Amino acid sequence: MEPAPGTLWNDDLYSVRPGPRGFPAQSVYRGIKLVVFDVDGVLTDGRIIIDDKGTESKFFDVRDGAGITLLRLAGLKVALITGRSSAVVDHRAREIKIPPEYVKQGAKVKLPVLRQMLTENAMQAQECAFVGDDLIDTDVLEVAGLACCPTDAHAGAMKQCHVVANLKGGHGGVRAIAEHILKTRADGSWEMAVGKYMGKI
Repeated sequence: MEPAPGTLWNDDLYSVRPGPRGFPAQSVYRGIKLVVFDVDGVLTDGRIIIDDKGTESKFFDVRDGAGITLLRLAGLKVALITGRSSAVVDHRAREIKIPPEYVKQGAKVKLPVLRQMLTENAMQAQECAFVGDDLIDTDVLEVAGLACCPTDAHAGAMKQCHVVANLKGGHGGVRAIAEHILKTRADGSWEMAVGKYMGKI
């Protein structure tokens, strides 16, 4: 039996806790159709490595990539909205099969970008989960149906969140949030995603 909303996943490495806004009702989780992630500080630990030729590198966690894959396999759309622009992000998005039209870079103000994405997909804000970590994300966190962040998020961003991962950005926080969303839906989403991921479905 899956834990009810509000239950801390104490026995799970990929655990979460209620944010200041508290876990919403299960109906909110079941209504989510789109999960949007910031990149720096969420899919990465925030470090940006630039060599003497100007080539940029970032560190991504394979567990977070698996979490995104599980969301997709459960039938949810996944998108990235980031304030910076980097070829590394495009490459990572291709690896984890996020379509180019769902990768928005250079978005210094993210809310209009999200609203446009929602309009293009005939979705409402309450049907979107957003995972951010810093002040630039607060406007989006305020309107998303499910607002999430890693444990090392800025206090101003965390204040707007329903869900806080007990792992850091770039170190499994995204995986924790992905598992929490799918398991809390308790509608077979988790089982279907895992079955497909393991090649059993």
